[in-house]
Amino acid sequence: MKAALKCARKAFEEGEVPIGAVVVCDGKIISRGYNKRTKKQIATAHAEIEAIEKACKKLKSWRIPECEIYVTLEPCPMCMGAMLNARIKKVYFGAYEAKGRSMTEQLAESNLVNHRIEVEGGVMQSECADVLSSFFSEMRERTKK
Repeated sequence: MKAALKCARKAFEEGEVPIGAVVVCDGKIISRGYNKRTKKQIATAHAEIEAIEKACKKLKSWRIPECEIYVTLEPCPMCMGAMLNARIKKVYFGAYEAKGRSMTEQLAESNLVNHRIEVEGGVMQSECADVLSSFFSEMRERTKK
């Protein structure tokens, strides 16, 4: 999760919502990603999507069932869909998505798909939440000026 936090901080420095992700295979980080929606002006440029795409290219397969992903914020439904499609084994996330829009547990355990993902939330939760809180506090301060 520390590596995912480092990615989130890079996003923060670039003015992006600070979310970071890393894909791990056999205990080694094989790809990293961070939120780039503003920079790219692409709605799907989430940290998880970036990391999954790089992992698939590295492993030369759209299926990466031996991999796990660490992400600083509970994944949105789109990112959970990508994880399910990639057949990722397990997702670890830090901060919980406060507005309850993620549907992580429902999608991970759904009978609607032929793959299930193990989910572990709250990993380094306070550190992950702090990066997000700091970013939005800073944004509010900038808009007051």
